[in-house]
Amino acid sequence: MQDLAYFIGSCFGEDECARLESSLLNRYFSFLRQALAGLHSTVDTDALESDWRRLYPVAWTDFHRFLKGWSPGHWKIHSYSEQLARSVVAEIKGK
Repeated sequence: MQDLAYFIGSCFGEDECARLESSLLNRYFSFLRQALAGLHSTVDTDALESDWRRLYPVAWTDFHRFLKGWSPGHWKIHSYSEQLARSVVAEIKGK
């Protein structure tokens, strides 16, 4: 999920990230399912997708953390990233 989060964060601005998140993830998992089916994989794709979707905000938060340390004024640091990071930290604190 890190590669996907880094890719989306590098290709789209703040508004697009927020607006397109669901459709991009849906498309990604659709292609992943097709690829695994083509390989006759025995992977439980429902479980895989469920696990990986939960990891997407964590991967994005890691990207956000890196950017804030590397270049605090970077254009990729925006409210979408801040919101995802706050959500992930709140979830971790709640556990």
